[in-house]
Amino acid sequence: MSLVSPFSRRLYLRIWLAVVGGVAVFALLVGLAWRIAAEHNAQQTAAQQPPGREFVLRDAQGHPKLKGQALRRPTEPGEGLEFMLEGLDGAAYTLEMSPRPRPARPGRYDAAFWLSPPFGFIWVLALVGIAVTVGVFPIIRRLLQRLETLQRGVQRFGEGDLSVRVAERGQDEVADLARQFNAAAARIETLVASHKSLLANASHELRSPLTRIRMGLELMQGNAPSPNFRAEILRNIAELDQLVDEILLASRLDAREADVGTVEAVDLMGLAAEECVRVDAELQADAGTPAHALEVRGVAKLLRRALRNLLENARRYSQGDITMTLRAAGDRVEVSVCDHGPGVPPDQRERIFEPFYRLPGASERSGGVGLGLALVRSIAQRHDGAVRCTDRPDGAPGACFVLSLPRGG
Repeated sequence: MSLVSPFSRRLYLRIWLAVVGGVAVFALLVGLAWRIAAEHNAQQTAAQQPPGREFVLRDAQGHPKLKGQALRRPTEPGEGLEFMLEGLDGAAYTLEMSPRPRPARPGRYDAAFWLSPPFGFIWVLALVGIAVTVGVFPIIRRLLQRLETLQRGVQRFGEGDLSVRVAERGQDEVADLARQFNAAAARIETLVASHKSLLANASHELRSPLTRIRMGLELMQGNAPSPNFRAEILRNIAELDQLVDEILLASRLDAREADVGTVEAVDLMGLAAEECVRVDAELQADAGTPAHALEVRGVAKLLRRALRNLLENARRYSQGDITMTLRAAGDRVEVSVCDHGPGVPPDQRERIFEPFYRLPGASERSGGVGLGLALVRSIAQRHDGAVRCTDRPDGAPGACFVLSLPRGG
């Protein structure tokens, strides 16, 4: 169990062992093939040996005494010679000669035995195995260290440290996995922080109208409420109802899988005309623009809410007329709401779309809870659109909010 556990728990050990085993098997097969080839070559060499030449043994006077023929020639190191002899009387003899001894050299040894099959391929196997074992391990270890780093990052993230990120080195699958983890971790951290901020701000905003209602009831002390007091209570209740409604809508928009309505073709001109009547705003559109050019695909009630929030925000801060302009811009429809209010400083034009954020000095203005513009941005993003704050195109004091949505197909 103690020997199996490290290999089952460490991926780099399993990969290293697989590589070493694969190379070892490959070297073994090469060695066997070498041995078979060597034996085959030896057989072919023996089969191709030319027949032995005849020879004659003569005395000093030149008379033949013996004649013979070589029977075996050495084909491998260590083999001797063999001759067949025949006398004049017809008797046959065999002459065998031992292999020629090699002279011994001090400090040297005969390596032919270890280099010839079958021992030669064993040395090849051993040398290749040692080289692969030593050379492959640091490479695999270096590669798998990034996976271990990613594992530790995921573990820390799972333990609650949402700020943890892993290094993104290289362009391979491990680097791509690290980038995807970092993107997912950043998204989750942003969502959790947004929900915490929403909860904290919602509790604060809910406390204000509830406190005013409680104080009013205590001051009434059983007396019949005056018309002004009744109006104040109703205003606080309406503020509570609006705040709860906007908090619930913001939560549903944050959850992308939540069902917020049916997607259909929406006539922005019709919605804009109805909402402009509610706040007494002026509606403008190019005279030559066909009605279908101002249609978008989306959820009608969400788009209506976005237009209403832009108009109510303009009415809350405007000191003059409010103008809503619709125009087709390529494959998009742009809705501009311009007012004559104090305007928005350039460094605040992104922050005003954050939940519960209001410009300095505007927190006590009637009717604002700080979620209207944040909902407009969420609705725009839900429809693959965008919203931004700019100066008035005519240079007059005030601000313009431009809602851009893709045209309906």
